Amino acid sequence: MKKSIGEKAFDVLMYGCIGISILLILYPLYFILIASISDQNLVANGRVFLIPKGIQYGGFKRVFENDLLLSGYRNTILYTALGTVVNMVLTIPAAYALSRKDFLPRRVLMFLFVFTMYFSGGLVPTYLLMKDLRLLNTIWVMIIPFAVNVTNLIIARSFFESSIPDELLEAAVMDGCSNTKFFLHIVLPLSKAILAVITLYYAVQHWNEYFNALIYLKDTALYPLQLVIRDILVMNQKASASASAASSAVQIAEQVKYAVILISTVPVMIFFPFVQKYFMKGVMIGAVKG
Repeated sequence: MKKSIGEKAFDVLMYGCIGISILLILYPLYFILIASISDQNLVANGRVFLIPKGIQYGGFKRVFENDLLLSGYRNTILYTALGTVVNMVLTIPAAYALSRKDFLPRRVLMFLFVFTMYFSGGLVPTYLLMKDLRLLNTIWVMIIPFAVNVTNLIIARSFFESSIPDELLEAAVMDGCSNTKFFLHIVLPLSKAILAVITLYYAVQHWNEYFNALIYLKDTALYPLQLVIRDILVMNQKASASASAASSAVQIAEQVKYAVILISTVPVMIFFPFVQKYFMKGVMIGAVKG
């Protein structure tokens, strides 16, 4: 069917708006890339816009010279992989159980979960608890105490309630299927969207984690990437503060700020497109927390 002039004009306007939106999103990332290798005096004066000028690699060299960077990457990958597995193993079965209408204690348990979202013991009692459990300064303090995120639990429960019909369970029971088999062989294969979304939420949470590491970890060999990057920035700020405004130390310190942004975000940006098609569905599910 041939489009009218009005429809063609609307398509042009729509694609134009989409193109502008894409540029507005991508340009800041591109600017960080070119600024990280450009002369910082030119960047500060607004003379770096589309291409890098006065190319220098001192910022990246300074970052990669830090011996803790490699161990930080290794630790973060470990915390993200192991932590996400633990999160999913605990969150998804719990969410499914709480979605079952024939599970009588579900309202009481759901109240207890939600209660923890608004009330907690506080930082000092939590620290003392971690100390008594002998989790301080171990990899497990980054995984076990925060194994279930209640928001993700609610999102997953809402998905199971709205997407897994009771009739499907009744038919499976009539065929002799147990609850465990029903969950493993029917529910999970039908829940790939929510599994991908919750995995993404947990993985990004672990990748960006630094506050708990700052509180509970003292051994630098256990530091995650974000905490290593924080220390690099702090050291560079001290170096730049003691140097003159025109010195190379200030130039490198400014480049380091852009370099660490790229180093910490690029892996997540690479991973995100693989689950992006499920992301919108997960967001819409999370909008209803009945």
